[in-house]
Amino acid sequence: MKIFDLLEQYDYEQLMFCQDRGTGLKAIIAIHDTTLGPALGGTRLWNYESEEEAIIDALRLARGMTYKNAAAGLNLGGGKAVIMGDPDTIKSEELFRVFGRFIEGLAGRYITAEDMNIKTQDLAYVNDETEFVVGLEGKSGDPSLVTAFGVFRGISAATGEVYGSDDLKGKVIAVQGLGAVGYHVCRHLHEAGARLIVTDIRKGKIERVVDEMGAAAVAPDEIYAVACDIFTPCAMGAVINDFTVEQLKCRIVAGSANNQLAEDRHGDMLTARGILYIPDFVINAGGVINVYEEMRGYDKERAMTRAANIYGSIKCLLAIARRDNIPTHVAANRMAEERIARMAGVGTVYLRK
Repeated sequence: MKIFDLLEQYDYEQLMFCQDRGTGLKAIIAIHDTTLGPALGGTRLWNYESEEEAIIDALRLARGMTYKNAAAGLNLGGGKAVIMGDPDTIKSEELFRVFGRFIEGLAGRYITAEDMNIKTQDLAYVNDETEFVVGLEGKSGDPSLVTAFGVFRGISAATGEVYGSDDLKGKVIAVQGLGAVGYHVCRHLHEAGARLIVTDIRKGKIERVVDEMGAAAVAPDEIYAVACDIFTPCAMGAVINDFTVEQLKCRIVAGSANNQLAEDRHGDMLTARGILYIPDFVINAGGVINVYEEMRGYDKERAMTRAANIYGSIKCLLAIARRDNIPTHVAANRMAEERIARMAGVGTVYLRK
């Protein structure tokens, strides 16, 4: 692996390796771009099979955060951290405090938060050594409510584009995944008058939505072929793939799941079939919006208002797609890149420090 070739490919700023023999810490912090502000992105703990796999994951996730933060209109760059190890055995107060010291050494260039296998108590230990951590207990709180509201607003924007009206009354929406975000997305859709068809791998989650909202239920592997207006994936990634894309009987794909396209070409396949795809990192930005507001002094109403503006972000990317005659997954990247380019010009004005 040629590290500098990897960094140069997408113009990463920094890749930092953190090691502590005493605690067993082996961590990688990737900073992609800080044009808009400090790099914000969570820390992921995973038992990677190799150092190369961990490096590639950190770089990929950091770049994704740059685009997510830029597309959401936040004054934040993109970064990510990964800790290598078994989540069931490696965790300790000492490890997270050592990790916090490495973050402190970056002097605010990187701000961390929760991600896979990292809990609020782990972040509390990190916070003992550095202030550059968000998503702490007792501050911004559970981001699922804000994320779900943003997804709902994004679905409304997509509905207006395809059907000529934002009105969801009578629309049939197939929702995959009824966890914290998926449940609240269903609640918003139900209150707007949509008819729900739902699935989840957990029977209790399905029963709750069926009982509370009168939803119809199908088996997990049947959700793709359901005749509906909108397919809303709120579970795992890569659900739009060679196996599923031809089964879809909808006109819109819009949901909270990360990395919905198994490959970029599946976005092209949706476009070829006349299905409007709303890129995940634009529509599910409510979580990062929530922690951004925590950095500013948390106000829930302000966070919800900013999440509501995801509607405008969707309209903007759709306009770019029409302007440049490109698929929406490409337009979303271009929207983020154009904002970064515009804001980079601000740095050319001399300011005495």
